[in-house]
Amino acid sequence: MKNSKIRFVAILSILLLSGFLSTCLISYYVAHDSLSEQITETTLPLTSDNIYSEIQRDLLRPVFISSLMAQDTFLRDWTMAGEQDDKAVIRYLKEIQLQYDTVTSFFVSEKTRKYYHPSGVLKTVSQTDPQDAWYFRVQKMRDPYEVNVDTDTADKNSMVIFINYRVFDYAGRYIGATGVGLAVNAVRDLIDSYQHRYGRKIYFINPEGRLTLHGLNYTGPDNIRKVPGLSKHATRILTTPSNALTYTDEGKTIYVNSRMVPQFEWFLLVMQADDPAEGRILNTLMINLLVSFTVTAIVLLLAYITIGGYQRRLEEMATMDKLTGAANRQVFDMLFNQSVKQAKRRNSPLAAIMFDIDHFKNINDTYGHTIGDLILKAVTRTAKSHIRDSDILCRWGGEEFLILLTDCNLEQARTVAEKIRKNIEVDQNVLHQGKTISVTASFGVTQIVNQETVLDVTIRVDKALYAAKGNGRNRTEVTP
Repeated sequence: MKNSKIRFVAILSILLLSGFLSTCLISYYVAHDSLSEQITETTLPLTSDNIYSEIQRDLLRPVFISSLMAQDTFLRDWTMAGEQDDKAVIRYLKEIQLQYDTVTSFFVSEKTRKYYHPSGVLKTVSQTDPQDAWYFRVQKMRDPYEVNVDTDTADKNSMVIFINYRVFDYAGRYIGATGVGLAVNAVRDLIDSYQHRYGRKIYFINPEGRLTLHGLNYTGPDNIRKVPGLSKHATRILTTPSNALTYTDEGKTIYVNSRMVPQFEWFLLVMQADDPAEGRILNTLMINLLVSFTVTAIVLLLAYITIGGYQRRLEEMATMDKLTGAANRQVFDMLFNQSVKQAKRRNSPLAAIMFDIDHFKNINDTYGHTIGDLILKAVTRTAKSHIRDSDILCRWGGEEFLILLTDCNLEQARTVAEKIRKNIEVDQNVLHQGKTISVTASFGVTQIVNQETVLDVTIRVDKALYAAKGNGRNRTEVTP
């Protein structure tokens, strides 16, 4: 019975926990996937679009300025006229720098190879000077302009983003390169402002995957092919105009949105680590799990208590006589065998008493079964009051009772029987309709010998009981 209860509670535990865990985990993963989908397909692309719009306003402005300079009739006319007045073009470049707040503005003539700057003619570019390689690259390229990060010719310690724009005469012949420069630190400040405003990491990479621009506090690898987790997606990023993907780094999910900035031929990368909502979802999961375990524990405790109560009631119903509360005959065999083994192990005596109520049938016939039941209950209480907890009182049948006395010899058992008999005789008189009903009982006592069965004992103790009845009732007889 106990094993069945434990098995039932274990199965109930598994079912409850499985149900709660399944519900909690399914809810968590659905919420997690929904959040990931929202970030990947909506939030991050929208942020990328906003940043791209601001880049067009902030970073593509130099491209626009350089384009205006390349189409400016003054610059082209002055060049085609033979570059006669250096001060005129220097003044022009200075005005461009002041008006548009650029770090620098410049013009390099194809004819004279002079490098004009707001501060004057800085140098004559030469194919043998590595620092001038940019000009000869622009000279041969087919695109109208390029974006190049390089040192400022006028300040060797300053890194500048140059917009190098090709200049043509009215007949379409190449006559030089012009443009403006934007300080790298200024661009980095812009990137930092984007990152602060949108709560995302922002990078620019060139078609080879090298980081060309990033925030001031960036300390990672200089190429996305070296970034753990992101490296396996590098080819995909660099070969398609836009992407939305995720990768894992140190247990964190990183969301990435990339898009090509055609004016620069760079890729804009907007990256975001786990969303704050992810932490809230995880906290909700932990709370749900805690609640689930708590509810499961409470349910199991209540189930255990309830089942235990029912089990005790069932055990009592199976082992106890419903009317008197004494042990029933079905359970006596088991209790008898346990007591015999225990007595043998302890080498202690074991005795049995059998008694029944005198003339009980007449009482039932005369006064009814209700009075008979009251007498049976009263006799049971009297018998229980004179035996120990270790002794066993059994209703053997009808008005007949059997007592098993542990650690008790024959003479001691006889003494107990006499006490019960006398107490029944004196105290168990019942008043019914003004008439006193006297109650007495007859007793038989015997000593139990090792290896005896219940049948052996009951036969011998029954003989003693019949002897008591034959000798006038309301007495005790002993059979060794």
